Amino acid sequence: MTRIQFITLVVCIALLAYVTRLVIKGKLRVEYSIFWILVSLLLVLFTFWKTGFELIARKLEVYEAPNLIFTVAIFTVFVYLLHLSVVNTKLQKSNKKLAQEIAILNQKIKSEKKNEKVI
Repeated sequence: MTRIQFITLVVCIALLAYVTRLVIKGKLRVEYSIFWILVSLLLVLFTFWKTGFELIARKLEVYEAPNLIFTVAIFTVFVYLLHLSVVNTKLQKSNKKLAQEIAILNQKIKSEKKNEKVI
């Protein structure tokens, strides 16, 4: 095992442990942890299967394997950012609706307190 393989393996194991810890503590939802687990497992796979990415690059007629790595990584990051943007938009709409409902309820409570004082 080369030095870079060892470092990659240690980093992947550390990432898996950290993701697992975040899920257990409730700071990361399981559906988001799946992405990070898959990324770690792919890194481990290509750590031990050195020619794998070169083979895939040749099949896709990419000039150099590192170009394919960066292209896939950038595309994956963009898709994941789009997904997070959609989730963020839904949360913002939900928060706005909840704030409006709380304001309405507060107004009703204040008006009921005024009515009780008058009687």
